[in-house]
Formats: sequence, structure tokens, C-alpha cells
Amino acid sequence: MGRLAGKVALITGASRGQGAAAARAFVAEGAKVLIADVVEELGKELADELGDAAVFQQLDVTDEAAWATAVERTVDEFGSLNVLVNNAGVLHFSRLEDTTLADYQRVMSVNQIGTFLGLRSVVAPMRKAGGGSIVNVSSVEGLAGTPFLVAYTASKFAVRGMTKVAALELGTDGIRVNSIHPGMIDTQMVRDALGGGEFDTSWIAKKVALGRVGEPREIADVALFLASDESSYCTGAEFVADGGATATHALKV
Repeated sequence: MGRLAGKVALITGASRGQGAAAARAFVAEGAKVLIADVVEELGKELADELGDAAVFQQLDVTDEAAWATAVERTVDEFGSLNVLVNNAGVLHFSRLEDTTLADYQRVMSVNQIGTFLGLRSVVAPMRKAGGGSIVNVSSVEGLAGTPFLVAYTASKFAVRGMTKVAALELGTDGIRVNSIHPGMIDTQMVRDALGGGEFDTSWIAKKVALGRVGEPREIADVALFLASDESSYCTGAEFVADGGATATHALKV
């Protein structure tokens, strides 16, 4: 029996990066997965790769009606829904003074409102299923600030806070809610935010205790733990996977 046998998960931003790694890990451990993303071609390819245990559903996480459709599709395909991974996100670098209102609103719409809509959309099906686990992907920027990331940092602090409120409200329903706080992970989201090409991460690696950037599977493994019954007494908590980035302070040399 796999660690997620009998679980049905909806994973957002699942066509690539951390979301795709989570979808693969979940299916390998026995879960059924709805792969939700705006990136249709890669999502369908991943669903085909994973076989009968996965289906793709196009989902813009900022669209309230689209969330209802995705949840309904999950239940129709697999019979229930007891895991949500709110992974979809966008990143935007700019100085505070150069951040336009449109840039700020775009980041907040996907990262904060998308997470809120996901949280709200799964309460009813999880109650019907007798409980569940919600995993919200925040960031180390949800724990402390970073220059040039005002919108992203604000959105990830919001995800951290919403996680705690939801955990308090939903605990008696058997629904656990936790947040993951990745550090620098090698994903397409980061490349896109930096212009779409390859970039040198060696300077980042030198700043963390483990001396390297993270891989998507390393975040997927944390999500897998939180989705499983192994984390049955964990709720409202922050799970940091950052190579040691937050183990220090500003005086580090």
C-alpha cells in the first residue's frame, strides 16, 4: 500500500515544476490526482504519462467559477476530494518604487486570491469525505522580506496567515491546513521572472547552509508528507524547506 492510497488530490500549478513533481510523487504513492493549470499542453502530457490515476483540468486559480468546475471534475472522476495542494503562483521582481499597481495586483490575484478560492472551494467536499489535508505553498518570503519582491512577499505572508485561520476553523471537521515555505528552488517560475533564460545560481548556493539550490521533488516530498496520514497531528504549521536560508540573520558573512 502506498502512503497516499485512497487519497484524491487536486494540485494547482501542476503542469510543471513543483506541482508536476508533486503529481508524480502522489501518484507513485497511490493517490488519484487532478492536475490543474493554465498550461494546457504540458498538463495533458503529464496526465497521459501518469495514466488512469491522473486527469488534467484547465484552471485559472483567479477564476471563482473555474474552481467550482475543477472541484466538481475531481469528485466526478475519482469519487471524492480529500487533498488540495495550493501550489500555483507567480513571481515578480522590481523595486518598490517601480512596481506598478497592475504588477502588484497580478501577483496578489494569483498567489493570494487563488489560494483563498482554493481553500474555500474544497471545504464542502472535504467535509463530505470525512476530512482532508490542505497544503498551501507559501515561501521563505512568507517568513521574512526580500528586496525587489514587495508583491510576492506580501502575497506569501498572506498565504501563511490564511493557513492559520483555516486550520483553526476547520480542525473540528478533520481538515488539516499547513503551509510549506520553500527557499530558492530550480523552477520555470523563477526563470520566467528573470527573463526566461538560464541564470547563474552559484551566488545563491553560497548563501545557504547546504550550498545548493533546491529541486522541485524536495518540495513535493514535504507536500506528500503533509497530504499523508503521517502528518495527522500537524495543522496550522509552517514547514520550511530552504537549505538553511532562514537559519541565519543579517550579520552572516
